Amino acid sequence: MTALYAATVTHTRYERARRTFRYGTFLWLVDLDDLPRLPRALAAFRARDHFDGDAATIRDGLASWLAERGMSLGGGRVLMLSGAAVLGYVFNPLTVFWCHDADGAPLCVVAEVHNTYGGRHAYVLHPDEQDRATTAKELYVSPFFPVDGRYAMSVPRPGQRLRLAVTLFRPGPGGADVPAFAASLTGRRRPATVPQLLRLLLRYPWAPLRVSALIRWQGVRLWLRRLPVVPRRGAAV
Repeated sequence: MTALYAATVTHTRYERARRTFRYGTFLWLVDLDDLPRLPRALAAFRARDHFDGDAATIRDGLASWLAERGMSLGGGRVLMLSGAAVLGYVFNPLTVFWCHDADGAPLCVVAEVHNTYGGRHAYVLHPDEQDRATTAKELYVSPFFPVDGRYAMSVPRPGQRLRLAVTLFRPGPGGADVPAFAASLTGRRRPATVPQLLRLLLRYPWAPLRVSALIRWQGVRLWLRRLPVVPRRGAAV
């Protein structure tokens, strides 16, 4: 089941300053009960990087988080789309878990969002037949948006192609919700072999740090354009 995806991430901002930027990266699709065993310097999947960070395994952390919301995996399969830690560092703007019950039927999708301030928040989704779902925004992500509005997500399970999308809707001038920001993740499946992994590591060296740096640099560019910053709740101003 393990697969690699060479992917392109596209961010488009609509509110105040229209701007689009893209970057390349690679991601893993793994079964939480059968994580790949590789040199930790090349790829590590660590429980501390997800949910509360204090579970023995990623699956245990997910199961505990779902149990707090009255849901049980019951031994069902879980597929995770995520970046791995490289040289001990990881940054995953979005990790997606496709959860199944003991009979193999879809139970839910969990979307875990990380910001560049070390915060994380997970959303439980119940997609419709077109793999679409909506949820209220509950985590401070961009310094140029408050914690309001709603996300519309498209989260089909990856196959040969990877196609995920997230759009943030916020109240517009007339009161109706309008798109403020959109992100898409597209890619093609690659075999999860050591040679393929080495090729992707050479193509995207230290991918987690690179992604974090690119996102921060885009923030600096928006700040230089004098976009007003929305302070984080509880942060010094």
